[in-house]
Amino acid sequence: MSELFKKIISHCKEYGFIFNSSEIYDGLSAVYDYGPLGVELKNNIKSYWWDAMVKRNKNIVGIDSSIFMHPNTWKASGHIDAFNDPLIDNKDSKKRYRADELIENHIEKIENKINKDIKKAKTKFGDNFNEKEFRKTNQRVLDRQKQINEIISEMNKCLQSENLKGIKKLIEKIELKCPVSGTCNWTEVRQFNLMFKTKIGSNQETSSDIYLRPETAQGIFVNFLNVQKTTRQKIPFGIAQIGKAFRNEIIARQFIFRMREFEQMEMQFFIRPGEEDEWYEYWKEKRMNWHISLGLRKEDFSFKEHTKLAHYAKSACDIEFKFPFGFKELEGIHSRSDFDLIQHQKLSGKKIKYFDSEINESFTPFVIETSIGLDRMFLACLCSSFKREENNNRILLKLPYKLAPIKIAVFPLTKDDSLVNIANNIYEKINKKYNCFYEEKDSIGKRYRRQDAIGTPLCITVDNESEKDQKVTIRNRDSMIQERVALNKIEEYIEGCF
Repeated sequence: MSELFKKIISHCKEYGFIFNSSEIYDGLSAVYDYGPLGVELKNNIKSYWWDAMVKRNKNIVGIDSSIFMHPNTWKASGHIDAFNDPLIDNKDSKKRYRADELIENHIEKIENKINKDIKKAKTKFGDNFNEKEFRKTNQRVLDRQKQINEIISEMNKCLQSENLKGIKKLIEKIELKCPVSGTCNWTEVRQFNLMFKTKIGSNQETSSDIYLRPETAQGIFVNFLNVQKTTRQKIPFGIAQIGKAFRNEIIARQFIFRMREFEQMEMQFFIRPGEEDEWYEYWKEKRMNWHISLGLRKEDFSFKEHTKLAHYAKSACDIEFKFPFGFKELEGIHSRSDFDLIQHQKLSGKKIKYFDSEINESFTPFVIETSIGLDRMFLACLCSSFKREENNNRILLKLPYKLAPIKIAVFPLTKDDSLVNIANNIYEKINKKYNCFYEEKDSIGKRYRRQDAIGTPLCITVDNESEKDQKVTIRNRDSMIQERVALNKIEEYIEGCF
């Protein structure tokens, strides 16, 4: 699977989806630029999310808050005091790791052993195999599951109490080895704050500390009253935002999965206290359905409930996606209580309440949050869509039609003036509604292959018969089926596909 991931990364650069930032200066770690096709795909994902979240919901509105915010914002939210990762170094390899991720990777290896046992048993017993019963009765599986449960319990206990020595002891107890050096020669575990700090002001003497925002949610919370009063929204209602966030990730890896500069698509849904359980379940189902509506495989998604909750959270779960490196978080759904609004009310001295005329009562709303990493969603689409078909020797990017950077490619079969004129007329007409691509050079086969590799759903070819029969050939990316379609029916045909 790591080989597959390498091919996807290589494909991104070769076809202009993603480049290393500042590449001519040997790049900048964990920072990337989106190329011509990448920015189109990214914008299509944004539009699809915004349409589903804001345009199709009467009670959800959007904002665009600033990246720089008053430092007290991050004091109130707890980021200044508690936005830390537990880090550990291996003295032999000089490599640094997140301690909790090292332990989680160890757990995953044990789970893989269980899955291998199940696979062997399934092969041995065939249709008579009962996986549920096997998990309950096989001693080796039971022992391994017990081991997993004990590690998770001890890790969560240490993380919740911020017991860094306890985490180090757990790493030593399970004899975790450095993936590079293969040794257990570890440093102590220590906390590292992930926020980027800079200065604001005209000179050194009068400047003050300010932070690049580590999340977009706080921009919504501090604008709660402004938005509610100007839009006259009644609870329950939501505020959505797409924006950049920044985290000084020490362990940045897995391409664009974990970056220092990334983009979030978030929605904070404000509700009456006591209704949080109902709305939490509602948004869990709603968000999972959104992912599946894109046409991505249902089996590649799963829910993972949090065992370690933030002190303000009542419930939290992740929608995980099966990347080539395993199931990882794609979107978070959190029941945040009234923590954020209360904290901002305390530190700012401003009253942040909502008067509910239906119950004749003022209260601080509770919040259900849905937060998806745009870059991770981009990567999920690529990983789900990338196919290598050995039987016909083609690379295919089977992107959902709605998200494809280029929707239609238009080709004259040759550079003959009559074919070129017809092709140009088609391009000018359909490019007003769909993002199109026009090309004359190379054989038609090579042109098809290039469009397959970048995910273009349809290719229209004007050939030597087109002038006579007033028809063109439209080729489907996925099936490679070619159909003859009349010139005056092209737009109708395209609409039927999209």
